[in-house]
Amino acid sequence: EVQFVESGGGLVQAGGSLRLSCKVSGFGTDDYAIGWFRQAPGKEREGVACINRADGYKYYGDSVNGRFTFTSDNAKHTVYLQMDSLKPEDTAVYYCAAEIPGDLCSDHVGLFRSWGQGTQVTVSS
Repeated sequence: EVQFVESGGGLVQAGGSLRLSCKVSGFGTDDYAIGWFRQAPGKEREGVACINRADGYKYYGDSVNGRFTFTSDNAKHTVYLQMDSLKPEDTAVYYCAAEIPGDLCSDHVGLFRSWGQGTQVTVSS
């Protein structure tokens, strides 16, 4: 069973920064993708960023590219989403998700079967 421990959400003013973390356990392989997704009220869940743990490939959505940075600490089985220059439109519940194999790394919500509980990020104007 894949398990997630997410943390790091909160309230921040526009222009500020937050760092989300997600510890993933339960995979018997390093060949998996970890994605960050977000869902704002009344909107569909969208892909934010993804990393292929097998080869380090990273994907960023157009709306966050250049502002968000996805890193991983393989020894701790933890990934981080550093969010800088936050905007009110970044307000959403952020979810960590994972799937095998790593080549599935993308923004396609439907490809990911294992999900974390989500953490709220609120950016005030």
